[in-house]
Amino acid sequence: MKTIGYLISHKSNERRRALLPKDAALVQHRSKIVIESGYGEVLGFSDAEYRDAGVSIADRNGVFACDAIVDVKLGDASFLNELAPRKILIGWAHIVQKTSFTDAAVAGRHSVIAWENMMEKGSYLFYRNRELAGETAVLHAFSYYGRMPYDCRVAIIGNGMTARGALRTLSALGASVDVYTRKLEQLFREKMVEYDVLVNCVRWDTCRSDRLIYRSDLSRLKRGSMIIDVSCDSCLEIETSRATTFDDPVYMVDGVLHYAVDNTPAMAYRTVSELISNSFSPYIDAIIAAKPSPALEQAYVIRNGIVLDPECIAFRSRLQQNDA
Repeated sequence: MKTIGYLISHKSNERRRALLPKDAALVQHRSKIVIESGYGEVLGFSDAEYRDAGVSIADRNGVFACDAIVDVKLGDASFLNELAPRKILIGWAHIVQKTSFTDAAVAGRHSVIAWENMMEKGSYLFYRNRELAGETAVLHAFSYYGRMPYDCRVAIIGNGMTARGALRTLSALGASVDVYTRKLEQLFREKMVEYDVLVNCVRWDTCRSDRLIYRSDLSRLKRGSMIIDVSCDSCLEIETSRATTFDDPVYMVDGVLHYAVDNTPAMAYRTVSELISNSFSPYIDAIIAAKPSPALEQAYVIRNGIVLDPECIAFRSRLQQNDA
């Protein structure tokens, strides 16, 4: 039987939590769960409530001692050098983009269960988190823009769950919105000069060498325009994009305001914590008892230090060729 520990994420303003007391109480092997002290305080839950649900409380080092460790923003974790080898690491990993984390996981011979790869009966387990990424990014970015959405023409690039969330919020706030799917990338490049705000929600192929928006395009955009990069792929599809934080969410390049906070759903941390806890808690027993689970198996992107994700393998191979 394995132990599973829940860490408080140290990422800026990350207040999402992965387990609530009500869901912990439903886990069969809940005595194998260890929660970092103070884990639920941001949500109003005391350590005593977790103990009443049947789980243990420990300091951070006590959680590090567990066989499996859950960190909501796993890809931004900086604690891997403090771990013994061969842990199971669980959370949003994004191992293609988060190269430092991936290198550390490989070096430590860890296994990684990436929440972004968890599917159940053909549906993404945390689809609402992706929708909320679009919704919250729009709300937060416009608070720095100085214009109301109903006063703007907006282009959304992408047609997935994140784009759906952005469209829902922008439409509700009266913006004039056009959506460009992946097949309409070239049309977007021709038309982007007509918009006040560009919202990037595409999942970019990291093996592509071209870009959706080049730095040279910025001078063509409308004066005082804004780019909201929800995808937050630094220097990939948008040449001038780099991930930002809630503490410093925007920056200016060539007169264009850029917003690229990479954990925007944390704005709705109560909503998302309910979602994560309710959705992931049914898999805890399978992890503790090492029982087969198709949803977990396909979410393993690294196993014992071996990268399994095809996109990451291709990306890392490309990087090695460039360095050669």
